[in-house]
Amino acid sequence: MMLRSGNPAVRLGTLTSSVLLLLLGAGGTGWPQSAPPSLGLQEQGPQAAPPPSTPAPPAREENPGLINEMGKLFDKLPSILPPIKSPSETMDDLSRLAKPSTMVSGRVACPVSSNGAPDCKQAADQLCQGRGYREGKSLNADSAEKCSAKVLIPGRQRKPDDCRTDTFVTSALCQN
Repeated sequence: MMLRSGNPAVRLGTLTSSVLLLLLGAGGTGWPQSAPPSLGLQEQGPQAAPPPSTPAPPAREENPGLINEMGKLFDKLPSILPPIKSPSETMDDLSRLAKPSTMVSGRVACPVSSNGAPDCKQAADQLCQGRGYREGKSLNADSAEKCSAKVLIPGRQRKPDDCRTDTFVTSALCQN
């Protein structure tokens, strides 16, 4: 089958695959064939001498190729990986890590920290301590702008210090 294409890459690929097939088909030695099996019949006559034995090929040296190196890696793999734990051991480890906790809702203002940002960790702790827990982590927060009454005066220009933004913790995860 002749493939004609104007694309030189296709021509080169076709030529390369054809040459490769010819080399694979013609080159190399074939598998040795054994005598056809006899079906219980035996021929009487001179026995053929066994074919001359060929010397065994010398042991091959280690091939430093990619496949060989990957095989070495897989041989070393069990010593590299940690041992696999049973499901009960895994559950025991997880239960030691997890602390009993409860989610509570409420509304506690976050105080302003020294850098001007709201400190909601302190507010979450206050929310949880009000419910009998030791500490908490903020899950949800809300913010609102609080302005002085001066803003409501008609015709008055608003100034930067007239309003401030307050942040509140509305739910927290509490732990003993």
